[in-house]
Amino acid sequence: MIKISKNLTFQVIVAIFSGILAGVFFPAFADHARLISKTFINMISMLIAPIIFFTIVLGIAKMGDMKKVGRVGGKALLYFEIITTVAIFIGLLTANFIRPGDGVVPKLSKNPSNLSATKDTNWPEFISDIVSPNIFESFANGNILQILFFAILFGFALSKMGSAGRHTIVAFENLSQVIFNMMKFVMKLAPLGAFGGMAFTIGKYGLATLIPMGKIMLVVYITCLIFIFVILNFICYLYKFSLWQYLKYIRQEILVVLGTSSSESALPSMIQKMERFGCSKSVVGLVIPTGYSFNLDGTAIYLSIALIFLTQVFKIELSVAEQLSAMGVLMVTSKGAAGVTGSGFIVLSSTLVSLKIMPIENVTILLGVDRFMSEARSITNLIGNGIAVVVIAKSEKEFDEEKYQLAINPKVAQEPVF
Repeated sequence: MIKISKNLTFQVIVAIFSGILAGVFFPAFADHARLISKTFINMISMLIAPIIFFTIVLGIAKMGDMKKVGRVGGKALLYFEIITTVAIFIGLLTANFIRPGDGVVPKLSKNPSNLSATKDTNWPEFISDIVSPNIFESFANGNILQILFFAILFGFALSKMGSAGRHTIVAFENLSQVIFNMMKFVMKLAPLGAFGGMAFTIGKYGLATLIPMGKIMLVVYITCLIFIFVILNFICYLYKFSLWQYLKYIRQEILVVLGTSSSESALPSMIQKMERFGCSKSVVGLVIPTGYSFNLDGTAIYLSIALIFLTQVFKIELSVAEQLSAMGVLMVTSKGAAGVTGSGFIVLSSTLVSLKIMPIENVTILLGVDRFMSEARSITNLIGNGIAVVVIAKSEKEFDEEKYQLAINPKVAQEPVF
């Protein structure tokens, strides 16, 4: 029993249930719970930039081939676009089939002033912004794409120094180990973060808010499960690794995301775990950070379902052509969701503005339940990004089968060899 109680997975599960009870019986505690969760996520966030930087620099410096870096990046972006398109299509399909908006009486917020639509995505400007005029500011703001670009250049320059750069590589390896040791300490506080996040959600919004909007929540969760266990499972089958073993391997990260409603809370540990899973450091460093902007499968599912839900609630019939047009817009607007605070509403709002099918204020009917659906989309994002790393690593022959077997069968490493 003592051994179980020291297990991080067990501690996070207990913390989640404790948070639910605290939110139900002590709703006034919600503001304090938010600070607990926010502090934990901030501790994770402060490690994300240096971990990404050191991981990419060391991976490229040791690989030394920019053609290979470009090939890995190109494969990753192509894979992201295909998979997120499939996610959007499945979301539209299930929303049209189950029709979660039928029978819902719209109750709009009296104070929708906290909503604002983003501008339509300007791709030349988006690409230009990847190059930072001040990299220290990028680190301070946690701009992942700018850090990613700078790290690629830094790694390439370091690889060209040959033996002269060896001392720098050793120093970076030591610094990287220090950061990962910090991450291990922070992850021990994951139960507190999960407790605070769940207590805040239940305490602020209450379980009663789920009843009238239960159908859309059910559709989002069902669709995410279909996507994971059908689409992603099929991809795992094609690339000859087990979805179940993978999910078991990252169970702690899944529970942390469930408690905090933030996939970023698991980003540092996912980088380390995917390396242990058999993927090379360079592939992990390139694919996971990029995936947090371009491979948001859960967010894509949520946006497509929420859009159709709103049209059903407000009796707006969209033709097949209009839905395909909406799908095209979502393929663009969903890509910037990760870097936006309150991304669900802002990205959905920008989509509505682009399509010109209803007032932006209509989004406010989702305010009460959006937080309860963020767990589903965040977990789906997390799982999808990890699988993307394995796919790209295997396609590049950068996957270590022995590490994979040790990851899914840790007892094997402990057995004596005769």
